[in-house]
Amino acid sequence: MARKGSKKLPALNGSAMSDISFLLLTFFLLTSSINTDSGIQRRLPPPSDPNVTPPEIHKRNTFVVLVNMNDQLLVNGEPGDITSLKDRAKEFLGNPRNLPNLPEKEQKDIDLLGKVEVSKGVISLQNDRGTSYQMYLHVQNELVAAVNELRDDLSKEKFGRKYSDCNTAQKGAIDKAIPAAISEAEPKNVGGQKTGGK
Repeated sequence: MARKGSKKLPALNGSAMSDISFLLLTFFLLTSSINTDSGIQRRLPPPSDPNVTPPEIHKRNTFVVLVNMNDQLLVNGEPGDITSLKDRAKEFLGNPRNLPNLPEKEQKDIDLLGKVEVSKGVISLQNDRGTSYQMYLHVQNELVAAVNELRDDLSKEKFGRKYSDCNTAQKGAIDKAIPAAISEAEPKNVGGQKTGGK
């Protein structure tokens, strides 16, 4: 009970403080950027049947890319460079001049395309455990870009449009004609030996 003659102290109304705090929190969440890791969009193949022996792959049908711990490339046993990797992979998979040291081709009858020569080429990628994530992504992007450019070329030839502008059936036909044959082995210690430029 207040004493007679004493003054009442004014009280601060704190009910609006929670609203202001919530608005500030919302503002900062909406305006700040959150760093996200870049990744690779890749559909994994179904698990292989342990009872089936995988087919033998001839040396001429394999394009081997090794990346060491220093982010250096060795492409088919020769020092490589990331700037030429896409073109080398595209030349390998396409084998436009039917060279005997590049992949064999098998003629297949594909719906919407007719008879098409399909490459038996496989790109084999092997990274060192010390390879940087940035270099790993860069190599993957270059190899996928080679496949995508080949698909674009065939799509323009057969359908008069880019692969990305084709319908589902057309994309399926192009995928059969130019499969994304990129095989990635489990990373191991390739070491820091000199393999080539970045």
